[in-house]
Amino acid sequence: MSTPEAPPPAADRRTLIADTAIALVAAGGLRGLTHRAVDGAAALPAGSTSYYFRTRTALIGACYRRLAELDLADLDGDGSAGPPPPADRDAAARMLGTLLHEWLTRGRERQLARFELSLEAARNPELEPALREAGLAARARAAAVLAALGAPRPAESAELLAAWTDGLLYDRLAGALAHSRPAPDPAELTAAARRMLDAALAPA
Repeated sequence: MSTPEAPPPAADRRTLIADTAIALVAAGGLRGLTHRAVDGAAALPAGSTSYYFRTRTALIGACYRRLAELDLADLDGDGSAGPPPPADRDAAARMLGTLLHEWLTRGRERQLARFELSLEAARNPELEPALREAGLAARARAAAVLAALGAPRPAESAELLAAWTDGLLYDRLAGALAHSRPAPDPAELTAAARRMLDAALAPA
């Protein structure tokens, strides 16, 4: 007689819930995000999601944190403190171009969910602190890269680069021409990344 399988640790359940919630938002928008829907999609006992995240606001906050964690893992490769800064602008452009290609292909659904969940913070002020905190680490990483490339004001340049990157991703994923564009091309994205970096590093 086999022994019952032990339930996953609380941290693993929180991650499972956040990942499932993100997938639900990517598939059906925020209207499909309910505690009951997450329980069902994650094959968890009824009430599990509400046990860990009592409110919808708390659940969305968990999604912000998980999205930031996944994006940082993409930036760092192995989820560590980060790779060495690129040696020059060409290397930085290749790094960013590769990241953009990843987010427009294998990471497409996650980025769509990120945009949808981010818009919710504009409607619910309680979510703004969680969204802001989730966005700080990636901007800090970008500022470190820009500082290594000689940016005189790396934090300001990182804000611009983050805005341009989000704009490019949104345009390619959900913009007016998103469905008529050819498949994402790494070389084209690297060229676009180089233009963004040149602009971010330009003297004021």
